[in-house]
Parts: sequence; C-alpha cells; structure tokens
Amino acid sequence: MVDWKSLPAFLAVARAGSLRGAAEQTGGTHATVRRQVEGLEAQLGVQLFRRSAGGLELSAAGRKLLPQALEAEASLRQGFNAVRGLDSEAAGRIRLSVDPMTAHFLLAPVLGEFLSLYPDIHIDMNLSYAIDSIEKLEADVSIRHVRDLTGDAVGRKLFPLSIGVFASRSYIDRHLHDSGPCGEGLTWLGYGEVPELQAMIAASPFPRAAVRHAIPDPAMHMHLARAGAGMTFLAAWVQSVFPELQRVPGTELDQSRSTWVLMHGDLRRVQRVRLFVDFLYESLLERRADFIGG
Repeated sequence: MVDWKSLPAFLAVARAGSLRGAAEQTGGTHATVRRQVEGLEAQLGVQLFRRSAGGLELSAAGRKLLPQALEAEASLRQGFNAVRGLDSEAAGRIRLSVDPMTAHFLLAPVLGEFLSLYPDIHIDMNLSYAIDSIEKLEADVSIRHVRDLTGDAVGRKLFPLSIGVFASRSYIDRHLHDSGPCGEGLTWLGYGEVPELQAMIAASPFPRAAVRHAIPDPAMHMHLARAGAGMTFLAAWVQSVFPELQRVPGTELDQSRSTWVLMHGDLRRVQRVRLFVDFLYESLLERRADFIGG
C-alpha cells in the first residue's frame, strides 16, 4: 500500500529540483523529505530522481508518475474545498488578495465597515500586484482588474475599470500648451522595460514625450504625478481621492479591463465567504462612478 504522505515530498522535489528547496516548500526538513522520497522509491521499486549538475531530475519512472501524482493532489484539494464548503458559520478566516492601490485608497473603509458588522470574521490580506491563484487555494476571495477571466473561479463582474493618462493640474498648466504635436517637451514616468507600457505610450497622443525614470510601483507613480513630475497611466478613481490629479486633455479612457470580486466555486456554501463577497459587491458598486471615471 502506497504511503500517501510521500506524495507531497515527491511533488515538492519535482518542483524545486532539490531536497533543500522541497523542504522549504513543505515546511519540513531536508532529512524528512529525503526519507519520504526514498520510502516511496522502496515501495515502488524504482528510482524516481537522478542527480545532475543542476540538482535532482526526474527519472523515466518519475516522469511517468508525475501526472498521476498531480491528479491526486488536485483531487485532494477539491475534497478539502468540499469540506470547507460545509461551513455555515459567520466566523473564521478569509484570505483576501487585492492590489495595494485598491486596498489602501478604496477598500480600507469598506473592510472597516464589514469587520464592525461581523467581528468574528478575520481577514488575512495579501497586498500584491501579482494575482494569487484561487484555483490553487492561495486566496479565498480576490479583487481583480482583468481583461479576461479564466480558471475555476466564480464571482461578480462589477464594472469597467478605466485607465487614463493623469498628471497634476499644475504640470498640465505649465507644460501642455508649449508641447509639440506628438508630446515633445512632455515627460512620462516610466516603469522600466515594460512592453505593455511602451505600447500604451505609442498609442497615446504623446508618443514622443520623453520616458524618464524606472519606477515599478504604481503608488509612487501616483504620488510623483501629484508632485508635478510628469504624466503616467493611472486608474480613473485617483481623481476622486486626489483632486489635484487631472486627466490630461486630449486623452481617452481605456475600459478594456473590468473589476471582479471572485471566489473559488467550492466556497459558495461557506457562510462567511458568501457574506463577504456580497458585501464587497454592494459596497464597491456604490463607488462605480469613481472606478469608471469620466
């Protein structure tokens, strides 16, 4: 009979390529991972990994086992979701994933109100511009601004998220009138070598404006634009929070992205998650005008 505790160790080594990396993934020790892998090899009577200059690589037997092990892992994850879905209490923890800009400037008062209504619900929040995977149970609820929705997630589409070219009122007054027909004399705040940004600049009315600086943080872009350092692409809601920011005349809003409140499909029966998603939806819908802009 196969020792199922060995499968996570096998998958961790396959993903990490080393015992040390696998131990970090599983929260165990180097020796424990080695023992579990060797135990699985003994049960199966095959060698699952071979040493190479780059670490541990799957053997032919390991490569054949990998798809079945991944399928077993996915089945276990679905089973865990089904058990969690039986929870009917308005209490417990919810893991929320949201980008920092939305969280700091729009979501904080919404969360404050929700937590005052449901004091037994606790929020574990991950603020990141990377998208945590709902499918892999990295988050229970996620607020996403995306063009297309994929994966095993359900939720509610709120409204378009408008992205526009913004600068401070003082910057526009000082520089726009004297700029060239394609933006000569104006300044873009740059993110670095980001092809998407370069394409957006090329499609804007100011393709020849100078791109200066390499600042990967959107919040810093917003604050530098407020300080008059140049133009940048921001969500249209910034104007409702910081009136000194203005959409640059002659530019249009990009509404190709939409804002979604999402959760894993298996969590629809969880009372605390359903309450939270419904509350977020209603509260953010009240802020529709800020997100869409004008």
